[in-house]
Amino acid sequence: MKIVHAQTVLTEDQLEELKKKTNEPSTKEALSVAVQHYLECEYTEMNDEMWTRKLEKVVQKKQQSYTK
Repeated sequence: MKIVHAQTVLTEDQLEELKKKTNEPSTKEALSVAVQHYLECEYTEMNDEMWTRKLEKVVQKKQQSYTK
């Protein structure tokens, strides 16, 4: 596996929010967690199949809430 160093520009507010959402105190770990999540998340693919899956989950949640 080849490892590379990557950089980006963020505002301080964006970085603090990212650290909160990832529950990571360091910038390095927060960015690593966020990138990994983005790569694994089914909702980051912007295509018809992604929207179909998302809508199916919304319908399932609605149906579950009606049966409770």
